[in-house]
Amino acid sequence: MTLEFAPFFSWPIIAALGVFALILAGLTFWRGVRGATLRTLALAALLLALANPVLNQEDREQLSTVVPIVVDRSQSQDTAGRKEQTDEALDELKQRFARYPRIETRIVEAGNDPDSDTPSTKLFTALRSAISDVPPARIGGAVFLTDGQIHDLPGTNQDLGFNAPVHGLITGKPDEFDRRVEVVRAPRFGIVNEEQELTLRVVDDGRQTGAQAQITVKMNGQQIATLQARPGVEMPFSFTVPRGGNNVMEFSVAELPGEVTAANNRAVHVIDGIRQNLRVLLVSGEPHAGERAWRNLLKSDGSVDLVHFTILRPPEKQDGTPINELSLIAFPTRELFVEKIKDFDLIIFDRYKHRGVLPILYYDYIAQYVQNGGALLIAAGPEHAGEDSIASTPLEQVLPAAPTGDMHEAAFYPHLSEVGAKHPVTRGLDGSAQNPPAWGRWFRTVDVDTPRGQTVMEGDGTRPLLVLNRQGEGRVAMLLSDQGWLWARGFEGGGPHVSLYRRIAHWLMKEPELEEEALTARAVGRTLEATRQTIGDNPGPATIKYPSGRTETVPMTADGPGLYKVERRMEETGLFEVSNGQFSTLVHVGAVDAPEFKAMISTENTLKPYADETRGLVTRVASGDGVTIPDILPVRGEVRVSDPDRMVIRMTDETVLRGINSLPLFAGFAGLGILLLAISATWWREGR
Repeated sequence: MTLEFAPFFSWPIIAALGVFALILAGLTFWRGVRGATLRTLALAALLLALANPVLNQEDREQLSTVVPIVVDRSQSQDTAGRKEQTDEALDELKQRFARYPRIETRIVEAGNDPDSDTPSTKLFTALRSAISDVPPARIGGAVFLTDGQIHDLPGTNQDLGFNAPVHGLITGKPDEFDRRVEVVRAPRFGIVNEEQELTLRVVDDGRQTGAQAQITVKMNGQQIATLQARPGVEMPFSFTVPRGGNNVMEFSVAELPGEVTAANNRAVHVIDGIRQNLRVLLVSGEPHAGERAWRNLLKSDGSVDLVHFTILRPPEKQDGTPINELSLIAFPTRELFVEKIKDFDLIIFDRYKHRGVLPILYYDYIAQYVQNGGALLIAAGPEHAGEDSIASTPLEQVLPAAPTGDMHEAAFYPHLSEVGAKHPVTRGLDGSAQNPPAWGRWFRTVDVDTPRGQTVMEGDGTRPLLVLNRQGEGRVAMLLSDQGWLWARGFEGGGPHVSLYRRIAHWLMKEPELEEEALTARAVGRTLEATRQTIGDNPGPATIKYPSGRTETVPMTADGPGLYKVERRMEETGLFEVSNGQFSTLVHVGAVDAPEFKAMISTENTLKPYADETRGLVTRVASGDGVTIPDILPVRGEVRVSDPDRMVIRMTDETVLRGINSLPLFAGFAGLGILLLAISATWWREGR
């Protein structure tokens, strides 16, 4: 209860009246007036009535003590039965706290941020968010239900925002161990076919097994090495980048019996292969209008080292001019086709025919070059249908189409075949969508027998125009017309000769994005995108294997001719395996070095410093086949000692004002009675 004043006049006026009353009372006592005491009391009562004293009584309600319970729902909690322990322990906590009506629990579940590419467990961030609207004095304690793998730990001397105990209930088993493999250092880029080096390390968490670890290394799905590593020791590994573009390296260590999880037994590293100036040999059988189109295209590419020869003086052209007086360069056949043939990434015969320039044996060398992984392009003209065609040499064994000896001469629009509409070399060429295509016409093709491989472009009717084929480990392409220069000159609007020629060359040199049968996957933020490229029918659904080990079968939807895709936003992060039929690929969603996967064993060490500082308790909940939750001990005032068996909760003394009951002391009959009593007493005294 409190006493307050609500004066009817301002305090200066009441003060002036008080001074006047004081003077008047002094005079009455000085003059010895009868009833001076009563007169003074009557004036005091009148002044007190003007001051209007009010007696206030507050109606207050005791506030509840707030205890936040932070539940760890990160990916590490999905392993080794921890999720079941967490659910059971949370139910038990709710029942325990329900026995105390003055304790209000706030349950906040903290999982990995779905918008973060670097998944981590941020329990203290969740705690601060949960109590941001609560005064610190009302916080009775904080309970963390977690495996102990927390990645936003504040400093132990840092203010947590409240003065109450921090308790940790740890899921998992005390004797857990886990083996993982990690890439310590690795290049992001590498020159194709040149040696690169990275550093690996196998880590044993929880206990040292002392056993050697076997690491299997795969490059683009193919096993390239098996290594023996000692846990905890960095190990260098040398390799060569097999192709340009993305190359996915997978490192997997054999799973140990009883380890927490196998999700981190694999690591992935993506290295971009860079070709060091592709070496292309272009041999033109004779000068012609289309020769410049090939030359300009190859010369304009800064990554291509072009060696170009045009046969201007065949052996049968002899006029007696001494060699030393000729300005022509002798064709270095032996150097090119025997000594250095393996140095070339691509050989192009542009309207070339067998005229005795190359010994017949050299064609066999070229065929072997293709069989062993080389690339050959034949740009054919009328000479390919003649008696001196290179199809009549040992090169015949690698060519996908044999000429009939006839040339077909008629105006036609080159167009894509049914396979060509799906094949990545010709799919989506500008102008190919309409019929006839929005291209200029060509006027002749070489007639051939039924070709092997894929006919991706056709000429007049269904005559083969562009044939692609694999031969041994190498590849061969045949363009059965020499009219491509018409597109380069813009005849009837021209055509996509640059795109077509470049794609043919890149397919021959095995660029992965131009593979006709391929499965690729990439991560865009937390979204996994898988693309199946095929020249066949619908490949069916894809199977996604998650880092946690579970699998999901998802349908792939058509995204154009020969393309099927699936997009799925992933709640988990880590290494995913996508498979479709005989094809499979790996993709890492989220950061490769995310903290969530570096350590997976449960631990009490992370929360113990905070519990010791605030006199809290850290204990494991696993007990036999169930869980055990410590008792709750509510205390008043500051917590000065910790309890090894119970969770101490500091009860708050905070209250909230619900209302005020006011009683004016000089209002109504009470005040009137006091004044009348004072005046009556004065009158009575004077009457004596």
